[in-house]
Amino acid sequence: MSRQFASQAAKYFVRPHTETPTQPIRHPAAWYGRDMQAREDEWLVQFSDADVEVLERVARDCLRRGMTMDDLNPDRFAIGPLLDKLQAVTAEVASGRGFVVLRGLPVQQWGEDFTSFVYWGMAQHLGLPGIQNPQGEKLGHVRDYAEGPGMQRLYRTTANIGFHCDGAQAVGLLCLNTAKSGGQSRIASSVTVFNELVQSNPQLAARLFEPVYMDRRNEQPAGEPPCTPIQPSCYEPPLLRTFYHSEYFRSAERHAGYAPDPVTRALLDRYDEIANTPGVYLDMWLQPGDFQLISNYTIIHARTAYEDYAEPQRKRHLLRLWLNFRDEH
Repeated sequence: MSRQFASQAAKYFVRPHTETPTQPIRHPAAWYGRDMQAREDEWLVQFSDADVEVLERVARDCLRRGMTMDDLNPDRFAIGPLLDKLQAVTAEVASGRGFVVLRGLPVQQWGEDFTSFVYWGMAQHLGLPGIQNPQGEKLGHVRDYAEGPGMQRLYRTTANIGFHCDGAQAVGLLCLNTAKSGGQSRIASSVTVFNELVQSNPQLAARLFEPVYMDRRNEQPAGEPPCTPIQPSCYEPPLLRTFYHSEYFRSAERHAGYAPDPVTRALLDRYDEIANTPGVYLDMWLQPGDFQLISNYTIIHARTAYEDYAEPQRKRHLLRLWLNFRDEH
């Protein structure tokens, strides 16, 4: 079971907004990386041997019955004792801190195909997984494709990726292989960035609640404009829901009539500056078998540049999942 690309994006971008906050927001999602670094036991969840056995047994049973990923739903991929653990993860991501890392999946033993099947099966219990692009891709492959210059997606390169959000309520990354060097995952609380911004420059903070043009990167349907207006932040107490994509907001200027005005440029500069401040962001080195799940409402994420291995089988490779929550939390 999955949500189609357009409907998933529509659900994500339609966010309730009842007021514009003028003071810092108190919420579990307002955290600092320096604190989270010392509190790893709160956000790192270990899969037990029994958990792994349940996932493997259920997946193999589904495959023996001829099921494909398209056939999976919560009833068909029934995980019994693991359900409470995954539901707690969903609640934490949706309405708590905004991120969790699950560790201990034997991905190198399972191989890519079986791991993908298990991953998609687990996703049925975390929310409603969705298609990631018009081509119908269920799981994105985050790796270097050695593509030439152009408007390519940075996740398909070894380049640094700045802070941004994706087009679904949550995004998951399951690590299959790490890079030779670099490539750490970097996340920050968008609630904390707002809190810092509203205290230092209320005018720029207010600009978050007005539309900003986002470059559609040549993926718009024929006849539609090359940029679309997006309100970065929406607030319905107690939750601030933010969509931020510095690169796409900035590249709108390549289209006549869509260049950011001086206040918007100042907002993007200051927002990036706060997010990239040591102590604000949290770096984590994902290991093979680590599954990072984050909210695209309260977390912005980035990745440092990396050097890859020469051997194809050792290259950095993560499986990306886009997910919407089935219920409001």
